[in-house]
Amino acid sequence: MTIFQLKQLASTSVHAAAGAMRWNYDRAELIADGVVHGIGVFGGVVAATVLIVLTAIYATGLEVAVVSVYAAGLLAMLVLSATYNLWPVSRAKWVLRRFDHSAIYMLIAATYTPFIAQMKDSIFAIALLIGVWCVAIVGIVIKLVFPGRFDRLAVGLYLAMGWSGFMVYDPGVASLPTLTLWFIAAGGLLYSFGVIFHAWQRLRFQNAIWHSFVLLGAACHYTAVLDLVLN
Repeated sequence: MTIFQLKQLASTSVHAAAGAMRWNYDRAELIADGVVHGIGVFGGVVAATVLIVLTAIYATGLEVAVVSVYAAGLLAMLVLSATYNLWPVSRAKWVLRRFDHSAIYMLIAATYTPFIAQMKDSIFAIALLIGVWCVAIVGIVIKLVFPGRFDRLAVGLYLAMGWSGFMVYDPGVASLPTLTLWFIAAGGLLYSFGVIFHAWQRLRFQNAIWHSFVLLGAACHYTAVLDLVLN
């Protein structure tokens, strides 16, 4: 197996520059991951376009804006993930890693936006949405300012943000279609189960498998948003 080591050359932090990130993937693994990302970016662009067009037809201007926030978060995650993971090992790759990890916070907050927007009578739900975006902003700042640090904490924070929606379970059941709720839950389970492969770094094709679970989870949440728009 060809082993690459990417030094944190682009970091201005002394603590971050002291470390190094290992890129332990052979050619077959890189090709597999590239295929997964190619499918994700192409499918994401098509899906986001269809979603916004359908929202413009069936929903209000406010709902178009809300769904556009979700679509922007989804595309940011897909494009930045593909760019970072497929970029050759270099100084630029380390910089792209910061934005790739930051985009996950953006996607989680953006995914919450259309669902929470349906709970107009719930002050607590609106407070949760504000809280999720605040946590996302803090997470993004940490990733951009302290690259390579708190990575394990970040994974836990991703999961905590993702499952914090259970705090509004009762109003969610009351305001969202049943099928939408099932797709939301399925997406959360796929993301969570995929973390096992994210951490299982000795497994061959680990990165491609992890990113496949990300796509499946994103597809479930996309379907949930689409079902919400059409109902």
